[in-house]
Amino acid sequence: MDVRACGRLTLLLLVLTWVTGLIEAVSLLALGPVFTAMQTGNVLFLSFGLAHEGHLPALASGVSLLSFSAGAVCAARLEGAAQARGRSWFVLGLSVEAALITVAAAIGWGLAPRYGAPTARHLMTASALAVAMGFRNVTSMRVNLPGVPTTLVTRSMTALLGGSALGRDSAFGYGTGAWGRRARAVASMFAGGLTGALLVRAGCPVNWLLLPAAAVVLGVALTYVRQPAVRGLGCC
Repeated sequence: MDVRACGRLTLLLLVLTWVTGLIEAVSLLALGPVFTAMQTGNVLFLSFGLAHEGHLPALASGVSLLSFSAGAVCAARLEGAAQARGRSWFVLGLSVEAALITVAAAIGWGLAPRYGAPTARHLMTASALAVAMGFRNVTSMRVNLPGVPTTLVTRSMTALLGGSALGRDSAFGYGTGAWGRRARAVASMFAGGLTGALLVRAGCPVNWLLLPAAAVVLGVALTYVRQPAVRGLGCC
């Protein structure tokens, strides 16, 4: 992949990282507490809930884990089949993700944000989001663009610090421009979380919290379709 195509792909993935921050803000602050993309949190929430410690119910985390797993399996089968047929699995994955986020918005139509003791509709909305994020994780892992995983910034932060003037570790790209991409990934996640938190604080119903996310994901897919130079995915 040439430098310009890689730059365009990086920008698209940074936008998706922003969406993840927004969705996780909605999941945690308006539907949960529950994660839909970062399943490490749900594994821990589930373990704490089963131990009856920390006042964290296990039900929401369990529902999200199962839904995420279903989404990841379906995404792997669907995108693998699309690739085998020479079709754009990236566009397909994002299109399905956007549709699932829209379904989540429809389930949560007019639903008021609620933190703690979620109702059945809150759980159903979170479940649909977790399926969508299962698709996203498969899509981003198939892209495999270093420093921009779109759903988790722990590795990006570690590589950013390790390859910085403080860490000075060549294994993390010290002396190269890789730190810029990693820094933008962390900033994008932060910006998405901040946007989501502000919208929840403003009292927006769940559907208006999620519809913008669906529109942005679909917009990324359409942008990719219109840029043939980006069609060869891979590390860069």
